[in-house]
Amino acid sequence: MEVSREQEIQQIEAEGAPHVVILGAGASYAAFPYGDKNGHKLPLMNNFVETLGIEELVNKSGLSFSSTNFEDIYSSIYAAPELIDLRTELEEVVYAYFQEMELPDTPTIYDHLVLSLRKKDFIATFNWDPFLVQAIRRNGQHFNLPRPIFLHGNVAVGYCKSGHMMGNSGALCSFCGERLVNTPLLYPVAEKGYQNEEFISRQWGTLEAQLKRAFMVTIFGYGAPASDTAAIELLKNAWGSPDSRNMEEFEIIDIRNEQELVDTWSPFIHSHHYQVEGIFYDSWIANHPRRTGEAYLNHFYYAKFIENNPLPKDAGFEGLWDWFEKLQQVEDTKSK
Repeated sequence: MEVSREQEIQQIEAEGAPHVVILGAGASYAAFPYGDKNGHKLPLMNNFVETLGIEELVNKSGLSFSSTNFEDIYSSIYAAPELIDLRTELEEVVYAYFQEMELPDTPTIYDHLVLSLRKKDFIATFNWDPFLVQAIRRNGQHFNLPRPIFLHGNVAVGYCKSGHMMGNSGALCSFCGERLVNTPLLYPVAEKGYQNEEFISRQWGTLEAQLKRAFMVTIFGYGAPASDTAAIELLKNAWGSPDSRNMEEFEIIDIRNEQELVDTWSPFIHSHHYQVEGIFYDSWIANHPRRTGEAYLNHFYYAKFIENNPLPKDAGFEGLWDWFEKLQQVEDTKSK
């Protein structure tokens, strides 16, 4: 009993529960290991200071740091009240660096990711970079795309202070006409205060609601760092006990050792209901684009063999959009 790729394309059955994707810095690094459109490098915590060229600024603190990790450096500066001006200057430099980043003119992992999920799905990102926003912006005029959630703020996103909407930073609110204000960026300290910022609190509330409903969660390049203990606890509370999620699937896309990853995410995994992939293109998303829910049902509930329908990762935008148009046409027809 096999479900062919054409049968999967024509099948629209998983309209309720979302597929939730959670992005960390590793996702952006995987997409742009050599930098963005203009050669700006994606920093990780261990090379953050060097990549942004802020050694002199950090040295002005006069502090001794236990490591070169930006988490340790920023946390130490944050803990020193007399360095508030230096911290503000540091934050402004960091914001400006990420704000200048751009997607290349050709399709990227971010384009493939947003095109491969439906409007019912959600992508929650810890990243400050603008890549998710830019990918949604340039593909959204052609397709119904998943909804983004910004867990640590984002340089490309603004929000209405009256709570009406979020959108592109600097745009006007379509409800009240006020200019959208920049979202706050949460920096790597142990106590981030997720409930203290109105925008961030609402974002976490959305993620919590969707995790409770999700049939599948994909963690892409998020390492659950020590400074995110509060975030992990919020995720655990939303997901619930693994014993209560005995049919849901937990997918991890990461280059680290599989056992290390399984140990890290064991509070979320029920028995054998997980999958670890080293690259995005081996994932459920890339091999069953816009049909991860249907593939999940066919495989786990109906116990059928399923055929992959991998997205055309080497196609340009015209070919990529033509390929995805067939899937959305089925969705549009069956939603009427």
